[in-house]
Amino acid sequence: MATSDTITYQYHMPSYMAHSHLTLTGYSEIKPITHFFQGVLKQPYIISRCLITLSNIVQSSFNLSPFQMALLRDPIATAGNDKLRFEGFSHCAGVYARVDILPSAIDAVFSESGTVNVDFNQPMINALASVGKKGELLLNLGAEGISVQTAPDQLIVERKVPLPAKWIKGLTSVQMFLSAAEQVHTFNQLQAMQLFKSIPAGQPKPDHYLIIRGNKPMFSPAKAANAICVGGVHRLKLLEPLLPLANELKVFAGPDMQSTTWQLYFGGVRFSFSLSRECWRGFSGEGAALESLIADVPDEWVEAMNKYSHANQEFNPALMAINEDLHFDQVDNLTGRMAAMGLLGYDLDERQFFYRQLPFKQSRILQLNPRMKDAEKLLEEDKVLILQNEHDRVDARVEGSGMQHTVIIDQGKARCTCTWYAKNQGERGPCKHILAVKIKTGS
Repeated sequence: MATSDTITYQYHMPSYMAHSHLTLTGYSEIKPITHFFQGVLKQPYIISRCLITLSNIVQSSFNLSPFQMALLRDPIATAGNDKLRFEGFSHCAGVYARVDILPSAIDAVFSESGTVNVDFNQPMINALASVGKKGELLLNLGAEGISVQTAPDQLIVERKVPLPAKWIKGLTSVQMFLSAAEQVHTFNQLQAMQLFKSIPAGQPKPDHYLIIRGNKPMFSPAKAANAICVGGVHRLKLLEPLLPLANELKVFAGPDMQSTTWQLYFGGVRFSFSLSRECWRGFSGEGAALESLIADVPDEWVEAMNKYSHANQEFNPALMAINEDLHFDQVDNLTGRMAAMGLLGYDLDERQFFYRQLPFKQSRILQLNPRMKDAEKLLEEDKVLILQNEHDRVDARVEGSGMQHTVIIDQGKARCTCTWYAKNQGERGPCKHILAVKIKTGS
């Protein structure tokens, strides 16, 4: 058989011209380069300032030691459905931030969808800070990292780094809070700046409340009707550099106000900023997804959900239930499991989930939810005794460390005699005893 002298090159995307810049796709005979995105960002000044603010948030902490801070990393970047998303947490995981770059702010080619976690070092921050109002910003996002070019002779590359488990746990809770949140206020730029001027100096410990006095929004330590409760209000100061650039501010809150979200708008760019209920509470310990993990869902359903999410990149859960002929509870259970692996985020404006392409590991669900793991152990050791299960009421005894705990579920409301429940009153998800009873009874 004759040997061919012809070498066939297969490129992952076409070369293209944008804003007088020619970008040529590379080829490697050793290992193909996987590119998710290559192109020009149309609002470079705004985007660079948003990314700098995101990096500042990631470098902030409100309850961790310097040693603990050194263990955590920088933004998660996702390309999918013609959008770019950069996400991150403060070191204490009590603040979540996301930059959404929408199609109108992008002049580029998306070769495929994907997610990568990178470390924004000082050279990257310096490059972003050098972008002027008439500057340019070329971005390359791929499986092994991110590069930005802000001038012909200035190319900065950041490599992929491990994604901390604490962040995956935080992503789980954040999307649950976001999916339950509703828009409460909309402010123009002037109103937003007036509101932020009312943030008290220092680090006030008491809760503050967003109230409207006349037509002027302000923060007050005094609770009022229809006020939004904000713990650790001083954390909002991280947003101040972006306020003069924003067109609008929207405020979202959940029914129990365990989290609030502050969303700034800059044309084709959005900046989302979510606060946990209090400074010492990281999203990683909230347990917001535990209720959705109680029902028994076949592994193959979850695997099918992962394939569906990857194929669609974004989806509205209600429409998915209708289109796929699923019960709404089934969709909630499936999205809860996907979120528990860090695979789903939530877009408040579009009221839909978006997909992060992370390793699909169902074992991560129990690993990252120790209360669920402890509840399963209580059941395996036969430490749950059901005394009554009728008329929408369950009475149970659960064996603890040297004592018995009483669990009562009445009309869907659960309480327990353990110290966890006494301390949190169900605000941070159910305790392991309530979880074990619910799993056993299917409540």
